[in-house]
Order: sequence, then C-alpha cells, then structure tokens
Amino acid sequence: MMTGPHERDVASLKGRTVSVQEILDLFRVRVRDHRSVHHISQALTDAGLTTLPDFAVCGLRSTVDVVPLTSIPAQRATTDAAEGTDETEEALPSHALPQRLLLGDIPAARRGLVSVGPSTPLSHTTFLMRTKGLSQVPVTTGMAQVHGVVTWGSVAKMYEAGKQPTLDNAMEKDSLPVADARQEFFAALPVIREHGYLLVRGDDGCLSGSVTAADVTERFEGAARPFFIVGEIESLLRRCLGAALDPETIKTVQTNRKPEHRTGQVSDLMFGDYLRLLDSSQTKQTLAKQADLNWEALKWPNMPREQFIGRLKRVKDIRNRIAHFDEKPLPQEMLDELTTFAKVLRAFVS
Repeated sequence: MMTGPHERDVASLKGRTVSVQEILDLFRVRVRDHRSVHHISQALTDAGLTTLPDFAVCGLRSTVDVVPLTSIPAQRATTDAAEGTDETEEALPSHALPQRLLLGDIPAARRGLVSVGPSTPLSHTTFLMRTKGLSQVPVTTGMAQVHGVVTWGSVAKMYEAGKQPTLDNAMEKDSLPVADARQEFFAALPVIREHGYLLVRGDDGCLSGSVTAADVTERFEGAARPFFIVGEIESLLRRCLGAALDPETIKTVQTNRKPEHRTGQVSDLMFGDYLRLLDSSQTKQTLAKQADLNWEALKWPNMPREQFIGRLKRVKDIRNRIAHFDEKPLPQEMLDELTTFAKVLRAFVS
C-alpha cells in the first residue's frame, strides 16, 4: 500500500513554488506512473490544492505553483469535459523525456548473479563461466565482501605472466567496478564502457546483480523502440490528414487553444486531435459530424472505420503510458499492437 506524508506537510505546500522532484520526494515516490500520480493528486485534492502547471506532465526539475483548488475556474473543467479533451494527454510533449534513471531500474541489477567463494578451484570457476555463458564471476564471501572478479581477460593475463593457475592469481582485485543500485545510471556508463560490466549492490549492501554492456543495449532498445514506432505512426497520420484536410478543418480541433496555437497546421496536432478529427462517436456533435466528412476525405474505402478508430484509441493509451515515464518495459503485446498499426498505416499512405 502506498503511504504519503502527513496532511499538514501537504497543506504546507500551499502558496509555494516547488520543483516536481520535491513533490515526489515528499510523497516518497521515485517515479511517476498512473498509480503514484493518482495518489499524489488525490492527496493534493483532499488538501484543497492543485499545481499549475500539472506536476504529472512537467520535467523533474521544472517548478510548479501549488495553489488552492478554488482559484481554478470551474468553467475550465466543464469545457474540457464537454470537448472530450484529455488534458493530461494534451499537455504531454510529442517526444517526452524519461525521468531520472537509476542502476536499480535495470532488471539485471536486481536479478541476482553467480559468484564463487575464495576457496573455489580455478578450474571449477572457468567451467562455471563456460557452461553458463558468463564473462565474469565475482569472488565473494556471503555476497557482501567482494575479494575480486574472474574474467576471461584476467585469466589470459595470468597465463601471459606465467603465474600458477589459481583463483587468487586469476582475479582482478584493484579498482573493481562496484556501485550502489541507487546511483544514477548515466553516471555509471563510463565504468561499464571501461570494464564491460558493473557489479551492483542492493539496499542491504549485498551484491544484487551485475549490469553489462549487453544489458545497456537491451534496456535502451526496449525503451527507445516504442518511441520510434509511435513517432512513425504520428508521422503517417499527419501525412494522411495533411493531404486530405484543409487548414480550416484542422483548426476545428484547435479552438480551445491560445490564438497563436490555432495554426491549422497538421504538424501542430496532438495525438488526441487525430481522434477528434476522425471519430464520429465523440460527444461534441459538431466535431462528430465533421469527423464523418473528414473520414470521407481520406478516401479509404477498404479501411473499416470502427476498427481503425478502436486501434487508434488503443495506440493513444499506449502512447500515454510511454510518455508518463512508466518504469516498467512496455509489454510485448503492446509493442506488437504499435507495430501492427504502423504496418496498417503504411499500406494506406501513398
């Protein structure tokens, strides 16, 4: 169960300008996901407070004003509901940046690791490395004290130096790459690049895992690929809509924005705008009727509209999950949904 600060601590935020990171620290939350954002928002609401701009969509170093809820015009919420606007989605940048990444956020840093004791014969250690496909094995006592690390490189150096083939002679002992799980991930990259691996200590001081160059590649492939696919989907949608709709039609979904943002340019559309341009089931009838005309303008006679809109809504939800800095990797089924939708759009874009 998620716990929070005392009510008086939340109330003390009133009238202050604080960073988003300060708010997360107050609630003892490290990342913003749907659960933590709801928890913090509810606590602020219970205290009669809110933030301007919304803390959920700002960078960690950004500052927000904590103001009374009564200072926010009721008309604003009513208008948003009438227009069917997802304010959180609208405020998300097109290319959201992930928040602070720690070593412990890398799965390999928490999944445990194979080690040997100081009295283990070298032959047993190298056999273990071969059979388990390991590039390095730490030599430890109780997973807390690290005596050294055996790598294929250290074994080769031992033989090159003409030393006896013992575990002690095969170990790297100086300047071992060991870091705390709470250390910033990017600060550790030079060490991983130099050594090829980094041993990670958990909160109890014992080794909890190791991060290799391969783990870094896997982590960023998993994080970056969804962004690129969503980016391609948006690009394809804009090409389709830009070719079929005139600027005045595009402006119909920009009416609630500041005058300088009502450009009528397809490049200024947000993801929710695509649905407002094409979905006939939306609550505002004027937009729903216009959506019928917009769909006809696309000239996609073989595209089942209802299924397309359903897929588009699903992609919007997945996009919001990505842009909300969810610390967990995107599930494969969601990645497959994005990939499939991108393929469908490619087939209809000339």
